Amino acid sequence: MRNFDYAAPATLADTVKLLAGQNGRARPLAGGTDLIDHVRTGRLAPDIVVDIKQVPELNIFEFGPQSLRLGAAVPCWRVYGSDAIKADYAALADACMIIGGIQIQNRASVGGNLCNSGPAADSTPALIALGAVCVIAGAQGSREVPVEQFCTGPGKNILQPGELLVELRIPKPPANSGSHYRRFIPRNEMDIAVVGVGASVVLDAAKQTIVSGRIGLGAVAPTPLFAAAASAALAGKPATEATFRAAGEAARQSISPIDDMRGTREFRLQLTGVLVERVLTAAVERARSR
Repeated sequence: MRNFDYAAPATLADTVKLLAGQNGRARPLAGGTDLIDHVRTGRLAPDIVVDIKQVPELNIFEFGPQSLRLGAAVPCWRVYGSDAIKADYAALADACMIIGGIQIQNRASVGGNLCNSGPAADSTPALIALGAVCVIAGAQGSREVPVEQFCTGPGKNILQPGELLVELRIPKPPANSGSHYRRFIPRNEMDIAVVGVGASVVLDAAKQTIVSGRIGLGAVAPTPLFAAAASAALAGKPATEATFRAAGEAARQSISPIDDMRGTREFRLQLTGVLVERVLTAAVERARSR
């Protein structure tokens, strides 16, 4: 492994200062489950690794009246271990429970999973479905960006040198809402999605009609996608199999999958429609049972 310096600042201001002063040659360390492997294999060659696990702002885990605030360094086990997450942000719990194994979940964070910016990341479609917003800090100040605009390509995102993701803000779901995330993998020892789908829905008071919905897709394009047309088509429609099937077809029209070792383009097209139907069905069932 290449030699590098290590720093563990205690404040957000010191963290930003360290990152900004390295001309893009610094890397933040949260869980390190991807970073350490990338350094070991030569994919990344930082001059300094900045441990952010002790920074209070990156460890916030707070349920406010308007939104959930989830620090970028909060590990997966804390997320899916929360009864409040399982009740109100179920898609996120679904995703965190299948990111690696138990050992990985003790280290890996939702923020790190997002910043790794893999097209097949499990947490990102769930975050998209839940309408998450990224809070980013840098030497020039802070900014907020919808999560569906964060990733720009495989392994790439909008973070500029010296910037870091501080937290995710996820709106508090309204009454009669539910969400779900599901993926397909070819076998248990290949823990990367062939297709991943997250969805959230809000039902009317009678719980028969969809007021609004959001669908996030993974592993079907260079970045995780917000299926805008498929999501918009849900509004005002009955919560029925026919509606879910139509949404699946609309989602298929929005993707550009490839052939790779996990699956073919044709398989991903078919699978996307199937998973959208199943995930919407589960999200509606959760909304009705709340």
